Amino acid sequence: MPEQKLRILQVLRAPVGGLFRHVLDLTTGLAARGHEIGIVVDSLSADALTERKLAPIAELATLGIHRLPMPRVAGAGDVTTPFRIRSLATNLRIDVLHGHGAKGGVNARLGRLASKRAALYTPHGGTLHFGPGSMSGKVFRSIERALLPLTDAVIFESAFARGAYRSTIAQPRCPDPVVHNGLASPEFEPVTPDADAADFLFVGELRDLKGVHILLEAFSRLRRPDGSLPTLLLVGDGPDRSRYAEMVSALSLAERVTIPGAQVARTTFPRGQCMVVPSLAESLPYIVLEAAAAGLPVIATDVGGVKEIFGPTSSSLVPASDVSALQAAMQAFLDRPAEARAEARERLEFIAPRFSLDAMTEAIESLYHQAIATR
Repeated sequence: MPEQKLRILQVLRAPVGGLFRHVLDLTTGLAARGHEIGIVVDSLSADALTERKLAPIAELATLGIHRLPMPRVAGAGDVTTPFRIRSLATNLRIDVLHGHGAKGGVNARLGRLASKRAALYTPHGGTLHFGPGSMSGKVFRSIERALLPLTDAVIFESAFARGAYRSTIAQPRCPDPVVHNGLASPEFEPVTPDADAADFLFVGELRDLKGVHILLEAFSRLRRPDGSLPTLLLVGDGPDRSRYAEMVSALSLAERVTIPGAQVARTTFPRGQCMVVPSLAESLPYIVLEAAAAGLPVIATDVGGVKEIFGPTSSSLVPASDVSALQAAMQAFLDRPAEARAEARERLEFIAPRFSLDAMTEAIESLYHQAIATR
């Protein structure tokens, strides 16, 4: 007997970053399986950019996109929005509430009160991003513990995130599986570098947490085997962009480093021969997964769940915040590019069966049905 088609409400605060990428991909996969999806996002941060980001999901969200107040920190919306979500879920005859991120998770689980709806939660870092001494972190961790009895499953995108949650918050009594982010089939098609591709490519937010300052320092020390100077393309935008531009000038790199602004990641892949991801902290970064799926050589730091993507090639990861180690890895690519490309092929063989959109969607769909069956 085929399983029932579900009516699902995905709840998140802001359509940004890897969290929104995950919700978009999940909605795509679930809609293709015949489920009906609604989206709840924050109304307080709505602007023209937000609306553009939501456009790709609008056609898939047959139950509508609903905007309710979800303040970034504390606010009146924290009191009213869960009740409005509960009312919305009743009117839409929702079977499953799935919260994403700290605020989405709170609202989805409180929104299921006094009902038999299933409620699942994916932290996406969320409360794990707060430092141990942070007052906000202490408050959110207390809320997390209080909400666990209202949670049918906590879904983690990496084993790293699950371990951090268990050690800093609690061991959930409900299922808490790891379901890795997945990519669609076209994203596994190989990318060939352009003839004038830069030696190195960075794609991401321009801020210190992403290790851009470490990258620039390491890059300034490199030489190609023939003695010529390599090139770097820094794709992205962020709060530290102007400071990095100043750093480029101070290191006399202006003719070799290009900063074109934010662009769609995959469209930039042909413009670089090797992706560099020098982050100081991550959970399971999409950019590493996307670059590996495209067959690009990747130099990355050993943070968060990156080694879960690198698999049998994890020994090549470098320590975070270590300029010399990053320099050595980048120099090795310049000196022995064939070895790096062979490693990239091995990495692709590892991730292809493990990080597909179909596998991700099927695993989460199964959790929805399990949660409903136990209500």
